[in-house]
Amino acid sequence: MRRLRLVVMTTLFFTVSGAVAAAEEISVPELITNSKAWSGSEVTVEGELVGDYGFRDDGWMWTQLNGDSYVRSPIRDGGQPLGGNTGVGVRMPTPVGVGLDPPGGYRTRGPIVKVTGIWKHHDPSRQGESYLEATSIEVVEPGQGMNQEPQWIATWIGLGLLGGSVALWRKGSI
Repeated sequence: MRRLRLVVMTTLFFTVSGAVAAAEEISVPELITNSKAWSGSEVTVEGELVGDYGFRDDGWMWTQLNGDSYVRSPIRDGGQPLGGNTGVGVRMPTPVGVGLDPPGGYRTRGPIVKVTGIWKHHDPSRQGESYLEATSIEVVEPGQGMNQEPQWIATWIGLGLLGGSVALWRKGSI
């Protein structure tokens, strides 16, 4: 009986202190590809917070975590096009998300974060939504503005095409 009590107390201590098992670190594409297999597991995923922060009246905040090649190399900053965006929804208690830099968009790279939480695959309580229910967020890099210099070559080509269209229209060719 004493040994059982020792095992239970040791297990309880490590569980409460978080020392038993750390969350598995995986990528967003891995999480999406094997969504069902990760269901109910505690995972840590790194990526850029993008789009919007949706603060809800129920004390939760929703956002999008992108984990594609554009997180570290946005096209606007000279990165190459390497496919589509890859992301997952993140649901977190509002206090966890308060104070984060604005999410990424066309002219802004959002904060790069490591989100730890429980992966919910087709959660029936959320009409089948799949998302990461965050318990903590670690900011790896703050958000930042991106290169906003004009693209002069594209501008001149566009103006040339517009001028040519106007000329053809005036001649009655269009």
